[in-house]
Amino acid sequence: MADPFEVRQRFTTLLSHLSASHTSLQKAALYALKNREMDEDLHSCILEQLERTNMNTRANIMFFIECLCEMAVKENGGGDGSAMGYVRMLQRDILAVVECVVGEEGANVRVVRKVLHTLQALGILLPETVSELDAVLKSREVEHPFTTDTSPAHRSNTRNGSAKMDKRQVEHRIEEDRERHKRLRESIWAIPGDDEKEMERLWAEASDIGEDDFVVGKEDREERRQAVAFG
Repeated sequence: MADPFEVRQRFTTLLSHLSASHTSLQKAALYALKNREMDEDLHSCILEQLERTNMNTRANIMFFIECLCEMAVKENGGGDGSAMGYVRMLQRDILAVVECVVGEEGANVRVVRKVLHTLQALGILLPETVSELDAVLKSREVEHPFTTDTSPAHRSNTRNGSAKMDKRQVEHRIEEDRERHKRLRESIWAIPGDDEKEMERLWAEASDIGEDDFVVGKEDREERRQAVAFG
């Protein structure tokens, strides 16, 4: 059995370095599933990362949650219910997850709404739950590049209307969204056999913990320490 500290360290590193790449999301999801005996600890890692990271990484974690749930449901359909621990904990903590991903700046409303509807389609969330969460999202919508469907009247009344967004984060988010749209177009032409080979490769790599993972983890902790010191 893998060392719990190493597993948690590795998973935290994977979450903090998620990108718009589907491979990045799959790799983190496969790692979580491969270490499902620690599902409570790894679920707590997800919540911790949502509380401490920036808006772009929070959006990527939301897409990761979607990927993880899809894989867990697929495994459950094959008779292995052990992967559903992640799903049950998400159902329990979905409000906290939504509030963290949206954040004070209200930048991820569209992302959250999309993932919630996917989780409803998978039977993970009830329609009533999604409707209640959508009411929360409407109260958090603000005028920014990622919630263009918000009406001017509603934007002027929202409590987060004065929230400022870092220009670099906005630019990075635009690039991430472009990558996702590109991946959606490419998926139309995806060859199933190639996808299966890629999944097998990621599964084989999921438990590997290299020295570079510890280096990156230490760098992340140092950056957070400095941010707290100068914040």
